[in-house]
Amino acid sequence: MRAGRVFAYGAAAGLLGDLLLGDPRRGHPVAAFGRAAGAVERVLWRDHRGWGTLHTVVCAGGAAVLGSAAAHAVRRSPAASVALTAAATWSVVGGTSLAREATAIGRALEAGDVEAARARLPHLCGRDPQALDADGIARAVVESVAENTSDAVVGALVWGAVAGVPGLLGFRAVNTLDAMVGHKSPRYRRYGWASARLDDLAGWPGARLTAVLTTVAGGAPRGAVRAWRADAAQHPSPNAGPVEASFAGALGVRLGGTLSYGGRVEHRPVLNGAAGRAVRAGSGDIDRAVRLSRRVGWLALGVCAGARLLARRAAAKNPGVTKGRTS
Repeated sequence: MRAGRVFAYGAAAGLLGDLLLGDPRRGHPVAAFGRAAGAVERVLWRDHRGWGTLHTVVCAGGAAVLGSAAAHAVRRSPAASVALTAAATWSVVGGTSLAREATAIGRALEAGDVEAARARLPHLCGRDPQALDADGIARAVVESVAENTSDAVVGALVWGAVAGVPGLLGFRAVNTLDAMVGHKSPRYRRYGWASARLDDLAGWPGARLTAVLTTVAGGAPRGAVRAWRADAAQHPSPNAGPVEASFAGALGVRLGGTLSYGGRVEHRPVLNGAAGRAVRAGSGDIDRAVRLSRRVGWLALGVCAGARLLARRAAAKNPGVTKGRTS
């Protein structure tokens, strides 16, 4: 079985597994990686970019090497290769857990239980829940659904299509490291610099694909494109900007504005401010964002699997291109 089909079948099985099973409550591979990365940090931490870069190389590189070794070990068995790809895909994508957490907060807001919504919000994002009212919580959820559609689903599929199992594991490792140390806090401003920059680079193609697919799947393509073009560049994150702006345009809402992280207040630009309305608790905005996220995830699977198959087919027809011309 060719590598393109291995990825297509394995990624589809892994995404279906995530849909049916979600993340395990205990023993998740990403949690195990997080513990390992934390142990490496305890050994290497210095208030210095060089030591932080070494931490990034050891952790992210180790995950990619592990994936490469596993793929090499099963390369002669198509069934085992598909199973490995499925397991890797399931372990790195988090679309179902994202949808469940967002929906649970939405249900609490619909019931008027703002305190329950505040208690669950840290499971989804790093906002300070005590600084948010019901509408602010709803906006934070929609923004988190948009950003994590790229980080937890589409970006992983893109790198899986590019590099197979090593790409899947490597991308998730980079994304996890950014969440752990890629902050502008006194401890991580220098030490987490490499992880944050590498996450920006690794997330670039997935964020753009997410924005494109959002315009296709959102039901308001002109609004999504308009918000993306007008507002994405104003966002402080080069990857969250296109994703959140296109989601805002597709859903017809305003995102961005004032937010708080651990007591630190940030004033971000408003996305789709000219055409959108405010996100409202109990209005169904969270449910619409979740449905859009799911559609984008399945479309991304089709695009990535199709691109991998076409690339392999083109390489097979033109072997001289891949080997290079030496004469």
